Parts: sequence; C-alpha cells; structure tokens
Amino acid sequence: MSIVNQQQHPGHRWMLEALKLAQNALDKQEVPIGCVIVHTDSKIIASGQNEPVRLKNATRHAEMCALDSFFAQHDLSTAQKLLSESVLYVTCEPCMMCTGALRLAGLTQIVYGCSNDRFGGCGSVLDIAQDSMPGTLPLQCTSGIEGDEAMRLLKLFYLNTNVNAPQPKDKSKRLKNSSITSE
Repeated sequence: MSIVNQQQHPGHRWMLEALKLAQNALDKQEVPIGCVIVHTDSKIIASGQNEPVRLKNATRHAEMCALDSFFAQHDLSTAQKLLSESVLYVTCEPCMMCTGALRLAGLTQIVYGCSNDRFGGCGSVLDIAQDSMPGTLPLQCTSGIEGDEAMRLLKLFYLNTNVNAPQPKDKSKRLKNSSITSE
C-alpha cells in the first residue's frame, strides 16, 4: 500500500466524485461510503454508494453496488478487459469481502481515502489485496486521497443516532424472571 500527496495524485478529481456519492449515502442515513470505477483515467464506467439499509442486505457495500451495475451492462469478456484497465476510487478502504470481490472481478488498482481499522482488506486488518488468490492478480492500493474528508463523513454518521440501527432488547425483564426462577 502506498500513501501519496492527495493534491498531486492524478485521480484526485475522481475521489471528489466518490465523496459526492458518500455524502448522498449519508443524506439517506447509510454509512457514507461512495466509489467510482474509472476507465483509463478518462471516464466513470460505474459508481456505487452504500445501500444495506435501503435494500435490507448487509452485502450492499458501495463497491458491490458498483460492480453489480457494471456487470449488468457488459458481457463477461468485455467487463474483464475494461476492469483490468480501470481504477476504483473509494472513500474508505474496502472491507475484506469487497477486496476479494474486486480482485475476482479483475480490478488491479484501488485508491481509497481513509483506512478501515475494523474490516480493512488492503492491509489495515488483513491484506486480501496482496494475499495469494489463485486466478487473480494482486491489487495495487493507494491510500490517503481525501482521507480527512472521508473520515469526517464517517464521524458525522456515527456521532448522530442511526435511526436505522436495531434497538437493543430490554434485558431487565429477562433478568428479573431469571432471578425469580433461580431462588
């Protein structure tokens, strides 16, 4: 994994597009992560933002949504060629699941904003990006592009009450019942 000066990175403008998607996710009370897949540094060929709450599916991370929309538009051989020539820009380090999926899809480059210290698959927790995975190439990962802004959005989400989070069950009734029966 390499860290570069964000203003000097040639894909800085693409990360700004991913941040717009992250903001849109935040506005919809989703974890604010957005991504774009850019072909030959010339155009966005797919994009995604976190949608697990809206879709009621925990696997609907920004990267998976972008891959699904991309594969819906292309046959497999065309898709693999385009992805091998593309870079994924994502606001937060992909989790282990997404990192594996990106490799299997044929991507070889990822640029991300902030690290994911709980589930990161590009080296923060596990290095799925570089680990041996038959039939895939390792991922070249670059971090730190707009990382402060990506982290700011995540903090906004986690500092506010997530109205979509499941509410804990009231354990007091259970505790009272268990103390009665144990006497």
